[in-house]
Amino acid sequence: MEAIFKDVSFRPYSLEEGAFLVRLARRAVEEYLTRGAIIEPPADTPQRLLRDPYGVFTTIEKLAGGKLELRGCIGYPEGYRNVAYATIYSAIAACCQDPRFPAMTSDELDEAVFEVSVLSPLRQLPQNPKDYLKAVEVGRHGIVVRRGFYSGLLLPQVPVEECWDSEDFLANGCLKAWLHADCWLDERTRIHVFEAQLFKERAPRGEVYERDLKEELAACRARTSR
Repeated sequence: MEAIFKDVSFRPYSLEEGAFLVRLARRAVEEYLTRGAIIEPPADTPQRLLRDPYGVFTTIEKLAGGKLELRGCIGYPEGYRNVAYATIYSAIAACCQDPRFPAMTSDELDEAVFEVSVLSPLRQLPQNPKDYLKAVEVGRHGIVVRRGFYSGLLLPQVPVEECWDSEDFLANGCLKAWLHADCWLDERTRIHVFEAQLFKERAPRGEVYERDLKEELAACRARTSR
């Protein structure tokens, strides 16, 4: 238990490295949509990004009516080759292979905002559902819910954006896995947690910043308590 819940934040990369990943994701999508090409990591890729095996998700949102709407989100929970390659391939998958949306076209790129999430290794919680509400921390953790052949993943930013509490988070993780919302109470269900470092464009092709989910969560709860 202590190894899972010790107060350590997963932040392996600098803002400069995170901005590189976001630009790499955008370039991968641009080249794929305009030329049908899958790029390789460029020569100036930081060596750590070619070495580290972390999981990566790319999220693409699109400006619509002054608001951002999800356009695609796909990734690798436990890594693919290295962070640079995982960013390229998750970005292409997010733009064209998310089953919830039609494939993007190149004329959408100027309204698209890219975000790259770098994931820590997954850690399975001890099989004691009564502890899950305290163990799963909104604003820090993402979750993977697994039971048999069913599996569902929610990134850490999702419960923050929805202003969920831990129970809402676990219930929606179960639904994402196509299970009943209370499946987390069943000891046959496995709950894994992870952290993520999040880098996002402020606007299409704009400055990249690192998200602070605890700050965002506090702002969300302040709004809803009014």
